[in-house]
Parts: sequence; structure tokens; C-alpha cells
Amino acid sequence: MSHIIVCPLSALERMIAQHRPSHLVTVISADMAITRPETIAEGRHLQLHFNDISMRVSGLVAPGEEDMRAILTFAADWDRAAPLLVHCWMGVSRSTAAAYAMACALAPEQDESEIARALRLMSPTATPNRRMVWLADKVLGRNGRMLDAIHDIGRGADCHEGVPFTLALEQVQVPEAPNRSR
Repeated sequence: MSHIIVCPLSALERMIAQHRPSHLVTVISADMAITRPETIAEGRHLQLHFNDISMRVSGLVAPGEEDMRAILTFAADWDRAAPLLVHCWMGVSRSTAAAYAMACALAPEQDESEIARALRLMSPTATPNRRMVWLADKVLGRNGRMLDAIHDIGRGADCHEGVPFTLALEQVQVPEAPNRSR
């Protein structure tokens, strides 16, 4: 089964030990750096630095299109043999937006609303960063449907920090890889 695990920074070591992911996405502020865990091979840790903001704010770094392209490219290169783990500081906004974007990219035929509902089912606190979702929607050519789907599930429950969760790609009916041997 292909899984995307989402967690806050405080649960990162525990989630790595528990799930043994092959790939790691870190989405954190520019003033922080995360050392690649020893169990994650070099080249399998994507680390992006921007703030959890949905519009440009002086003195802060907003997520950009190049960040979303990097996340989507990283997901496309994931072989799904082991889980992919994505985390941010709180495990509520940036990491859930990245997980949602990756699920949409890996399931191009899947309805964005179904993926958003699966996300909400697995995490009552998920509040995906709207700018990241908007940028992913633009890159994937989803014509606003991703942003609409996130709007429809609404803001997640207030929390101090998100609880780790797993988004099984099978829950969102990810199609099999095309047969390339023709």
C-alpha cells in the first residue's frame, strides 16, 4: 500500500521509526534547518523553506510555484515501495497542503473533492495552506477544483499541533502505473 504520512516536527523521529519511510519532505521556515535522518537516503529528502502564509507579507517568505513544482516532482519520483513522510512545524497547514497536492498529482483521474474528503476524514485538524493548494492547482491544471475542494471541507478544528495521520493513496483510488512495455 502507498502511504503519505503527515506529522508535525515534534513527531518526526517517532513517525520515521514507526513507518520507515523511504522519502521525506520537510516544509519549514527559512530560519530552521532539519538534518536528514540517517534512515533516509541522500536525494530522498526534499527540504523547502517558506513561511506558513497564504499571501505575501513583508519580512516573510511565501510559498512559490517553484516550491510546489519541487514537491510534485519529488512525489512523481517516489517509487511507493515504502511510505513518504511529509512534515512541517505544526503538521496542520503546509504539510497537509503538500500531502493533498501530492495525492492529486499521483491520482490525476481522481476527483479533487474525494481526495479532500479523505484528507479531512484522516485529519480533523488539517487546514491546508491555501496558497500552496492554489499553486499546485495551477501547476497540475486542475482549473480551481483543488482550491474549491479544500474550501468545501472547511478549516480544520483548532489545535495546538496536528496529530500524525496517514493518507493511504488507495483510499483515493490511485490508478495503477501505465504499462510501459507496449
